[in-house]
Amino acid sequence: MHQATAIEITPASPADAPLLLAMIKELAEYEKLAHEVSATAAGLHQSLFGERNSAAAIVARVNGKPVGFALYFHNFSTFLGKHGLYLEDLFVTPAHRGSGVGKSLLAYLAKLAISRDCGRFEWQVLDWNEPAREFYESFGAEANPAWVNYRISGEALRALAER
Repeated sequence: MHQATAIEITPASPADAPLLLAMIKELAEYEKLAHEVSATAAGLHQSLFGERNSAAAIVARVNGKPVGFALYFHNFSTFLGKHGLYLEDLFVTPAHRGSGVGKSLLAYLAKLAISRDCGRFEWQVLDWNEPAREFYESFGAEANPAWVNYRISGEALRALAER
């Protein structure tokens, strides 16, 4: 008889910083963006658990083994007059995809958003990542083609700051 696997979702602890970095690197490989990863375990520790932490993470475990994570932070909607929950990254190890881990991570964050009276829960997905897009749409999430995302970094960011 096949026994259902229990998925445990918990807030990340300071000791999880190296684990999170390893999974971030694995996610970056999948997204063909490994060359963009400059994060360090110490930097993650500071950003997630330091005095001025600006983000948080949750870890999914199956039989005590880490199999996924989600990293999130709060943003703010001026139109709603409420905070929102922004999912920066969600990752499930390939061996555990399709087993309910991703759904459990999203459900945990949805409950967190509701408990914190967030006006919305949002994230971005690479346009070519059809499996992720289909996964999110299966829960009722909708792509928002009315908005174009912008980013400024590196030298352009420094130049703007000097104006």
